[in-house]
Amino acid sequence: MLSALHDMPVQAQRDAGYADTLREILQQPATWQDTFDLLRGTAAQALLAKALGARPGHVALTGSGSSMYIGQTLAPLLQAGLGVPVQAIPAGTLLTHASSVLPRGPGLLISLARSGDSPESAGVLNHLLQHAPAWRHLVITCNAQGKLATLYRDDPRVTVLVLDERTNDRSLVMTSSFTNLLLGGAGLLEGTHAALTAQDIRRAASGTQHVLDTHADVLAELAQRDVDSVVYLGSGAAFGAAREGALKMLEMTGGKVVTMAETFLGLRHGPMSFIQPSTVIVAMLAPDPSIRAYEYDVLRELSRKQLGMAKIVVGDEVPDDVLAAADIRIAPSVLDADTEIPALLAGVVVAQLLALFRCLALSGRPDAPSAGVLTRVVEDFAIHGAAK
Repeated sequence: MLSALHDMPVQAQRDAGYADTLREILQQPATWQDTFDLLRGTAAQALLAKALGARPGHVALTGSGSSMYIGQTLAPLLQAGLGVPVQAIPAGTLLTHASSVLPRGPGLLISLARSGDSPESAGVLNHLLQHAPAWRHLVITCNAQGKLATLYRDDPRVTVLVLDERTNDRSLVMTSSFTNLLLGGAGLLEGTHAALTAQDIRRAASGTQHVLDTHADVLAELAQRDVDSVVYLGSGAAFGAAREGALKMLEMTGGKVVTMAETFLGLRHGPMSFIQPSTVIVAMLAPDPSIRAYEYDVLRELSRKQLGMAKIVVGDEVPDDVLAAADIRIAPSVLDADTEIPALLAGVVVAQLLALFRCLALSGRPDAPSAGVLTRVVEDFAIHGAAK
């Protein structure tokens, strides 16, 4: 089905409402290499080194919606690599409760944004520049013309890193912007034991392209069934990716498919009751075998209890006894990577594909779902001032 959608004339794709979303999903393996090359360049390395300065006492990541889930995915990876406390805080929470959730400076706040034009983005930065002057700021954005990229260029406390314009997704839903902003934030690990390597990026790109080439049709077939709900599971950094997967399905289907994101171990504590016969379970497995042992136990329990319509298990070398007859095993061939990031990227793309196919099965328009409800950039609203 993926090749048939791609082979349609561009105007026909636009008429069907999926041209931007499809292009932006498919371009990801190529754009990851471009983002990695950008990060390895002298200019970007100088910007990131300036933002980090002397190792900060705290690092916080912020954003809204998908951008927030990038922060949740990155936080444990940055903490392990930088050796300092790292937390993800929603931009809306910083707007209303900055004094109670932001550690005392000095620290580095990383603002992640596709457009950089949402009301919270500038509102948070304005407030913290005034009321938390010890904090430095790094903006990573896909839009060179956005407010975050242009309003603060003369403030020495603010550093701006702009990714390639191709990552500034035109679709309402974030796809290539999500994965490339994730890589942009991972650029802060340069010079640490957790730094991304050229081989990591090649593995991520080739493994994900393998998923696109060989697993899309089976995902499309599943999406044609009466899927009413989807549960996304991830441990550690993958929990942020799971939350992004849940949002993609919710957005693209206009709420017709309800979703939940949970950790594998957290699923047992009540949320397992969410799973119905019409529920699909997307499991994003950790590369670490000691973590996988727990995840496998949960998947075996789901099979034993015959819960859900089917499981989509994303990970290499998954044993047969973890899977039930209706389950789908997706092996992106990234298990030998030196970092968790290639597996995270592959899991996110699987979630994007499932949401795209389910949207189309419901006669939706992925480029602009929820007409009249959602907009690509959140509409302006009054900034009333955050608590100091």
